[in-house]
Amino acid sequence: MAILNGTEIKVYSTSTNNLIAFAQNCTLNVNHSPREITNKESGGFKEILEGLRDFSIDIDGAYAWTDGSGALANGADDVLETNVLNARQAVSFIFGDDTTLHDVSYTGSGFITSMSLTGGTEDTATYSMTIEGTGVLNQVVQTS
Repeated sequence: MAILNGTEIKVYSTSTNNLIAFAQNCTLNVNHSPREITNKESGGFKEILEGLRDFSIDIDGAYAWTDGSGALANGADDVLETNVLNARQAVSFIFGDDTTLHDVSYTGSGFITSMSLTGGTEDTATYSMTIEGTGVLNQVVQTS
């Protein structure tokens, strides 16, 4: 059994192949909402069957912005401008290490549903965002 180093789990924008905006922490959340089928023959106990699944990614990191020359790509301001304010585009992502043989990663796409920028006195400015998934979350095992 391999224990993963958390630094190896990264979220990439597949449109640019860049790490998402200097992420420091990321969490993949997967949920299953079963449907209730309780009836008069259930003996007073709740019964359920499979239902909808959904996923989201929570990301936080250091807030960096693009300088006038455009030298920095995928800063928090770029992500906010491109995917929320202007075009409301979906974000495609890779969660995990997709370069090491037999490692597992997850791919999918979603929309940024919340984003906050925070700056404290004499502290590193940070951001946090949530990407709510749309469609299928795929598990990929690196084979080459």
